Amino acid sequence: MAHGNTAPEIVTERLRLRSFRADDFEEYAHLVGHPLVARHVGDGTPLDRAAAWRHLAMVLGHWILRGCGMWAVEHHGRMVGRVGLLHPDGWPELELAWALHPEVWNHGLATEAAAAAMDWAFDVHGADRLISMVRPDNTTSIRVAEKLGMHREDSLVLLGQPALVYARGRDIRQASP
Repeated sequence: MAHGNTAPEIVTERLRLRSFRADDFEEYAHLVGHPLVARHVGDGTPLDRAAAWRHLAMVLGHWILRGCGMWAVEHHGRMVGRVGLLHPDGWPELELAWALHPEVWNHGLATEAAAAAMDWAFDVHGADRLISMVRPDNTTSIRVAEKLGMHREDSLVLLGQPALVYARGRDIRQASP
């Protein structure tokens, strides 16, 4: 299991997954404050700057408290989103999660980033199973989960919103999409 306060860097064909830095905050605040992104995350409400700061601190704290966490997703030198592992107190299981700026949607970047994070979770972190909780109307993220070899397993209410639970175990290996 990896430990430390920074994310290990992962490079894919088009992306660099790296630790968040202080200079990412403006882009991060834009991401979590964007109505199209927020409708599928948390309670569905865009975050203001103060809440975005607290959320980014929680994301960074995961690396220290859990030995895993979220990466900043960099594309052509710009931070365009986040991807990685979440397991805050009260969460059902270790979750593989992703959120990208709408400007880069529909180019396969979420699948590419999530596949790299999933490989790291199984191969380095030692996870046996991952879930992704997706809003029923988020057809794009449902497709990403399915491309990653995840299967719908359950539904639940998370933060007052309905969510579909997609899951995949370590033993179901396939080439990354």
